[in-house]
Amino acid sequence: MADGNVLAAPAPAPAAVAPARPGALRRLARRRSTLAFVLTVPLLTVIGGLVVWPFFYAIYLSMLNKRMTRFVGLDNFAFLLSRETFQLVIMQSVIFAVGAVVAKALIGFILAHVLHALPAKGQRKWRGMLLVPWVIPPAISTLAWWWLFDPSYSAINWMLMGIGAPPVAWLGEPGWARFAVILVNVWYGAPFFMIMYLAALKSVPDQLYEAAAIDGATGWQKLRYVTVPMMKNIIAITVLFSLIVTFANFDIVRILTNGGPQDRTHIFGTYAFQVGIQSGDIPLGAAVSLFMFPVLALLAVFVLRDVTRRSREMAG
Repeated sequence: MADGNVLAAPAPAPAAVAPARPGALRRLARRRSTLAFVLTVPLLTVIGGLVVWPFFYAIYLSMLNKRMTRFVGLDNFAFLLSRETFQLVIMQSVIFAVGAVVAKALIGFILAHVLHALPAKGQRKWRGMLLVPWVIPPAISTLAWWWLFDPSYSAINWMLMGIGAPPVAWLGEPGWARFAVILVNVWYGAPFFMIMYLAALKSVPDQLYEAAAIDGATGWQKLRYVTVPMMKNIIAITVLFSLIVTFANFDIVRILTNGGPQDRTHIFGTYAFQVGIQSGDIPLGAAVSLFMFPVLALLAVFVLRDVTRRSREMAG
């Protein structure tokens, strides 16, 4: 005791927190990864049963003879390439897929920019209306288009005759039939491009546009040097996905033309159905359905590798 004050004992130093042992952290991470894998098992099972197994089974079928009693290797593919009808199918499939995807990409890009410029309240209304073609089941919407193209009571021909133009055999002439199936595919798929591009536009920072405006950039220069570079990854992935889906399309051509007139609108899906199911040559039909797989797989590898490279550059 000094001057009437009691000297307090010094407070004990806080105990140091022992760091977690690396072994415990590894065990925890291992448990979390195990839980994550268990949660994905149902999805992996569905993908394996509906995608992976049918794919490998189709490869197996494509290497059998018509009676499926003998292994013939790649003979079915060589036989297909020797047929003039299948050569025409390849050309028509490429025209259909590339033409439709290019048109969908351009229309979706324009619609996305128009919607992006609208106020938020009006944007929601127009976005909902423009998504209607994509939401409707394609078989139902294609049937409606079939009525519009019908030679007897076509509403489109009725309007053409109203302005003095001659009626068009939309599904009876090869050129118009090809145009019709591409038109319906574009009408159905353009909203998907629109919504993907609109999401990409909303992710572009406004500061980039402000900096470009300070530098005196015009609207075209902002689009070329700001918007498109920032959207490249979304554009590439959307085009790749749509190209794969369009090459595999079946219902539009099946309902509108069934491959006619004179097999001039057949694509891989409809021709595989005709050869494999209607004609009873399942191995040859499987070969038709798998014909474009190597090309599309190689395209996917290059596109996704380019997307990964750009993502690393932007992150770094």
